[in-house]
Amino acid sequence: MKTDRRDSLMLARLFRAGELTSIHVPEEEDEAMRDLIRALNDAKSAETKAKQRLLPFLLRHGIRYSGKTQWRPAHMRWLAELTMPLAVQQIVLQEYVDAIKENTERVRRLLEQISEVLPQCKRAPVVKAYQALRGVALLTAVSVAAEIGDMSRFENPKHLMAYLGLVPSEHSSGGTTRRGGITKTGNNLVRRLLVESAWCYRLMARKTSILLKRQQELTPDI
Repeated sequence: MKTDRRDSLMLARLFRAGELTSIHVPEEEDEAMRDLIRALNDAKSAETKAKQRLLPFLLRHGIRYSGKTQWRPAHMRWLAELTMPLAVQQIVLQEYVDAIKENTERVRRLLEQISEVLPQCKRAPVVKAYQALRGVALLTAVSVAAEIGDMSRFENPKHLMAYLGLVPSEHSSGGTTRRGGITKTGNNLVRRLLVESAWCYRLMARKTSILLKRQQELTPDI
C-alpha cells in the first residue's frame, strides 16, 4: 500500500535527520550540450550500423575490397563504381552506400556545430584543459565536461572515480575482503570514453604536433 501523505511524512523526517542524499542537478547549458553530444553519438552509431549492413551484403555476393583501408576516399570511390549483376541488387547496394554517406555527413555536421558553439560555453576553458592530455580530443573533452559539470562537487578523486564506476567491486565476508572488477555503475558514457583514452598510456609517451599545439594554447599552470 502506498499513500502520498505517509511518504511525505517519512521524507520530511529523513530530511530533518540528515539522512537524505542530495543529487546533482545539471545546469541548463550542460544539459543542452549533453543533448548535442548524444545526437552526435546517435549519428555515429547509425553510421557504424550502416557500414555493418553493407559489408555482409557484399560478402554474400563474393565481393571483396582489395585495398588496404575501408571507408577511406578510395574505398568509397570503389563502392560508387561497383556494379551488381542484377538491377535489384544494385538498388540495395546504392541504398546502403547512401545511408553511410548520409550518416557520415551527419557526424561531420554535428562535430562542426560543436566546435562553433563551444567558445561561447561556460565549460570552454575546461574543455581546452582536458585536451592537453594524451588520448583526449575534442569529443571526449566536451563529453566529460558536459556530463560531469562542476568538478568541485566531488570531494576527492576517489569520489569522482566512484561516480564513474571506475573503482573495484568489493565482497566482504567476516574478516575476508575480496576485490573484483570495476563496479561499472554511474555514468556509462564518460567511463567508456576515459577507458578508451587510457589506452594511449600503454604506449611510449610522445607528443604529436596536434597535442603540442593544444598545450601551447594553455597557461603554464595548467
